[in-house]
Amino acid sequence: MPSRAAVRARSLTKIFGDVIALEDVDLDVPTGQIHGLVGPNGAGKTTLLGLLLGLSVADRGTLDILGVTSGDVLSVAHGVAGFVDSPGSYPGLTARQNLTSLASLRGERYGASGIDDLLDRVGLGEVADDNVRGFSLGMRQRLGLAAALLGRPQLLILDEPANGLDPVGKRLVHQVLTDLADSGATVVLSSHRMDDLAALCDEVTLLSTGRVVFSGPVSKLEAESGELDYRLVTSDPTEARRIAEDETGLTLVTGRKAVGDQAALVVRGHESAIDDLVRRLVGAGTAIRELGPVVPPLEAAFLALTGADTDTHAGTRSQDQEIAR
Repeated sequence: MPSRAAVRARSLTKIFGDVIALEDVDLDVPTGQIHGLVGPNGAGKTTLLGLLLGLSVADRGTLDILGVTSGDVLSVAHGVAGFVDSPGSYPGLTARQNLTSLASLRGERYGASGIDDLLDRVGLGEVADDNVRGFSLGMRQRLGLAAALLGRPQLLILDEPANGLDPVGKRLVHQVLTDLADSGATVVLSSHRMDDLAALCDEVTLLSTGRVVFSGPVSKLEAESGELDYRLVTSDPTEARRIAEDETGLTLVTGRKAVGDQAALVVRGHESAIDDLVRRLVGAGTAIRELGPVVPPLEAAFLALTGADTDTHAGTRSQDQEIAR
């Protein structure tokens, strides 16, 4: 891993009136890494992204961006691009005209072929001459990503880049970000989609009420999840229930509906106890047709570290497969 940090923050604090948005935040993001920011509503993610983009200045602490210490709003502008909240665009212009105009305003040298290449990379090549006014949310998100790439940034800051994307659009955006990191650039993104973080990020920082409660590799955060609930479907539900009730370290969860199959069981325990259960089921000749966590480990760790109610969020996830931002 490269030794130079693209982002190095120490004791960052940002206050708005009586509200402490960030308090003593430390953050290290090596170059060439995709780093995720996650946390509940009001955790301070957007505030932190704004500081990284140079849109505001911290009240206390130090912030080094691409080797430059941030002392004012403009000091980190060179080599940094992205958006917070949602990307802006000119609705009366086409996608191609939007990028051409932005490139001209920024003094970027982009020919027609370069603009078209950017639109193709984000999957908007076929609608390059359509007015942005008619674009869906996901299409505007991808146009915003293309606009951020105009300056060939060394550090890309994105706020919910997968917002509104369908599976095809999400795959395209993931590929763009992965290619960018592979080329040596750095990406910092916020997301409320834990599947995106697990698929994309090398490391994540979890914020809660303006403070860092975790920062490190995704695998380490997953390990913080502790006991998980697993949905189990077998060829013999009665035998599976008997074995699960007898297994040390496992709890048979009652009161939770087994979605889609009344014969399914929900058991709670550490991974080692689940392994023992599988061995006993196989030894008893009971076929396992489905076994998986009700809430993925990364999401469970989020809920545990932020003090959220696991059962409530698990029920929400069964409907829309994501947790509240």
